[in-house]
Amino acid sequence: MGLAAPQLGIPLRLAVLEDQFDIDPVAAALRNRSPLDFLAILNPHYTPLGEEHASFYEGCLSLNGLQAVVARPEAVLLEYVTPDGAAKRREFSGWQARIVQHETDHLDGILYIDRAQLRSLSSNAEYAAHWAEAGIDKAREGLGFDDGPAGISLG
Repeated sequence: MGLAAPQLGIPLRLAVLEDQFDIDPVAAALRNRSPLDFLAILNPHYTPLGEEHASFYEGCLSLNGLQAVVARPEAVLLEYVTPDGAAKRREFSGWQARIVQHETDHLDGILYIDRAQLRSLSSNAEYAAHWAEAGIDKAREGLGFDDGPAGISLG
């Protein structure tokens, strides 16, 4: 879904994003998930649009084998520069907004775990065995966490 240059030890504010995975239509609808064509972004900055947040499990290659619930703004405005030097502004919503925020956070030294509901932290095996469903209701009730924003806030 995305990779930020610092994850590869490259000290640049550069990330690449893409989401072309086929997933269950029910899960896609609940997560407001639609395909995202390949996009390279330099020096990105996002601003939340509105007050609405969505909470879902996230994982990351930087913390391989773990997942946790993260509440993120449902929609963001991304300002960035393209590889050919053009300044752009683009709105993202749903799962695409989550990808934008996750990868842009990497460029600010923030990992998803810094924003996560820590009671939801699960290995991939635990997640698959107990919490793998489109939403987080079962995990929230079973693990006893709320689904509001947690951890680091840049706002």
